[in-house]
Amino acid sequence: MPDSIPSLPDWLSRGMADLFPAGDPSDADQALAARLAQAKKEGRPLRVKLGIDPTGSNIHLGHSILFRKLRAFQDAGHTAVLIIGDFTARIGDPTGKSATRVQLSKEQVAANASTYLRQLGQDQPKETALLDFETPGRLEVRYNSEWLEGMDLPAVIGLLGTGTVGQMLAKDDFSKRYGSGTPIALHEFLYPLLQGYDSVAVNADVELGGTDQKFNVAMGRDLQRHFNKGTQFGLLLPILVGLDGVQKMSKSLGNVVGLEEDPLSMYSKLEKVGDGAIDDYVTLLTDLDLASLPENPREKQKAMALAVTASRHGIEAAQKAQSDAATLVGGSGDAGADVPEASLAEVNFPAKAFYLFSAVGICASSSEARRQIKGGAVRLEGEKITDPNQEFASAAELEGKVLQLGKKTFRRLVA
Repeated sequence: MPDSIPSLPDWLSRGMADLFPAGDPSDADQALAARLAQAKKEGRPLRVKLGIDPTGSNIHLGHSILFRKLRAFQDAGHTAVLIIGDFTARIGDPTGKSATRVQLSKEQVAANASTYLRQLGQDQPKETALLDFETPGRLEVRYNSEWLEGMDLPAVIGLLGTGTVGQMLAKDDFSKRYGSGTPIALHEFLYPLLQGYDSVAVNADVELGGTDQKFNVAMGRDLQRHFNKGTQFGLLLPILVGLDGVQKMSKSLGNVVGLEEDPLSMYSKLEKVGDGAIDDYVTLLTDLDLASLPENPREKQKAMALAVTASRHGIEAAQKAQSDAATLVGGSGDAGADVPEASLAEVNFPAKAFYLFSAVGICASSSEARRQIKGGAVRLEGEKITDPNQEFASAAELEGKVLQLGKKTFRRLVA
């Protein structure tokens, strides 16, 4: 490649699954490297858009991949434009859905948005925050109700006129539903158009998204062109496989690590990620150099788990979690281990094991507790519990003891 043609920096290309357009490498409208070089020459930061619809209340490590890339842009001196889809969340992104989503109230969306921002690092030191909320000029938090809520009917009709039914039905999710006879509500066609209009409203240079968002990101580029704006690049990142190493990380599948999990739980879960997923976790969730890590999968797991936990809780807490996990799993006692607590206050004694373990939240239900106990997955103070009907007389009998489920979940029981 000639010296005059720029290339993408490593921090940007790391983990990237797709980038479009990818045309003439010297054209700032066709090549992101050229746009970066042009922006540097002009002394202006790029505006990098990431839209999130607060349809839930928790962010997990699978979501964090996009925010990590957004933070990388921030650290390189660019402006992250975080769009809270408080208006579009009331419609719901149809991507990946086999049925029309339940529409949320304005109050539900506002509550979820506040929770999201806290988890992303609002009012926290930038060293352990996922996004940099501190450095002036590095972050804009915008709510798309700002420009969408006031749209009158002529404006909506004009927006609808920029797309076709054929375009919408080419979207994989709509195509499958239409082909199977599953209803598609007309308002769902509005979603890609409205989130695409967000790119027009904020003058985005780049939009980040998962590989399942290509249709929506491309729509933003089309609408910018329609409204005679500079067009954005779409930078897509992979969907993270969950702890099971098979399906995507999803709360409904129970294979997640939440951003707000305590250090011990986070480390213990990550340390058990399947061998086939370790390299992706290293690439997408850490800044570690894969080539410098041990070839032994077990050691690579530990390095990854330590780095991810440290990024959320700091290196000292991560190292303590690593040490505690080794102590607890090894069955050599728990003296000094920082184990998250589970209250016995609501437990009715005497209590059978299957009831107790569900009541303190280590198992989702009594039936799951029975199954886990029979499978040999539950220990109390390192001793395996084998009888679901084993009875405990009082809270005092359990005070301070560590309850363990598998090798990933630990709770210290407190009255």
